[in-house]
Amino acid sequence: MNLLPCVEVEPQQPANAAIIWLHGLGADGHDFEPVVPHLQLTNGVQARFVFPHAPKMPVTINGGMQMPAWYDILEMSIDRSVDEKQLRASAQQTIALIEREIARGIPAHRIVLAGFSQGGAVAYEAALTYDKKLAGIMCLSTYLATHASIQPNVAQQGTPILIHHGSQDPVVPVQLGEQAKAWLSERNYPVTYKTYPMAHQVCAEQLQDIRAFLQQVLTA
Repeated sequence: MNLLPCVEVEPQQPANAAIIWLHGLGADGHDFEPVVPHLQLTNGVQARFVFPHAPKMPVTINGGMQMPAWYDILEMSIDRSVDEKQLRASAQQTIALIEREIARGIPAHRIVLAGFSQGGAVAYEAALTYDKKLAGIMCLSTYLATHASIQPNVAQQGTPILIHHGSQDPVVPVQLGEQAKAWLSERNYPVTYKTYPMAHQVCAEQLQDIRAFLQQVLTA
């Protein structure tokens, strides 16, 4: 499997942790690169940020237009019909990036997998099915697209999961974030859920909460 191309931001000292962060539909790996300066971690945490680029593909809801996407979205109903085969393939490509970090000396329990919107749906699938315990999972303005078909691995049963959503999100309704939280809570995953008075985006207060989460799960 060819590795996805990525934007990588190295820490000032040799990396002892990694954060792999998947962008949303139509964006690319540079989308969240500007948040790195706002997430300076302390207490010896030297985190490498890895922002992969999704491949370009036709997207049905956008008239078949080619754009960076982790999978095709077939309709924009509240239940969302997506191409699960493509989503799982993107999850496997994401797992390959996790394995590369392990090969570079970062153990799985020092790796956080994050995703925004469509990237968050892939992050859920990749992280929850992965067979080595991760440090944490961050799912931002997203949904658990494969809730009916996912086969979780017991390795992540105790992995902290952070879910953030905008209460005014017109793209991914906040109900979908709530549904993901409920699904995970029913299965006893440790979930932290918070909404912000925003649309389909990130905000300054949220970045401080993300920083606190990363600091908590990566300080050991």
